Amino acid sequence: MRVFLGIMLPEALWGAVAALQAELGCGRPVAGEALHLTLLFLGDLELPELERLHEDISALPVAPFEVVLAGLDVIESGDRGRVLALKLRPSPALEALQAKLAQAARRAGLALERRRFRPHVTIARFNAGLTETQAARLGHLLESRGDVVLPAWRVGGFSMLRSHLTRAGAEYEVLADYPEAP
Repeated sequence: MRVFLGIMLPEALWGAVAALQAELGCGRPVAGEALHLTLLFLGDLELPELERLHEDISALPVAPFEVVLAGLDVIESGDRGRVLALKLRPSPALEALQAKLAQAARRAGLALERRRFRPHVTIARFNAGLTETQAARLGHLLESRGDVVLPAWRVGGFSMLRSHLTRAGAEYEVLADYPEAP
């Protein structure tokens, strides 16, 4: 099954994201319940691999911390097109959590992609070739709202999620939650 570790965006921020998506007026907006920050993409895993990882990360203490979504960015997704994403302000606590999770995945015997952690929340997707109208709308939003800052949110844990790819987009199923340490 296709799995990743991530943090779901709190419902309190969905409206602000929806307002940005409406201003954009093109692309395929990501639904509020699907907005997330990927900490570690694990790919296609079998149940024994997931169980090994689950055991290891269940023991990790997670101290709560705050994150702030600040700024818009366009990220190329190779042959799959590009995405419009909200960037995150630097967060040593988030970086440390991501590094601990990567170490745990390696200890569990998982092979990870060699890619720098670039924290973001995808809010819209585009096919590989933007139309002239899409490019103009995207450029206008980046110019007028590229420095947007959303309210800080308190992260109190993370989840293991399964990604189901459908024609309408990805749907996510929480396999396990890992709350903050008591």
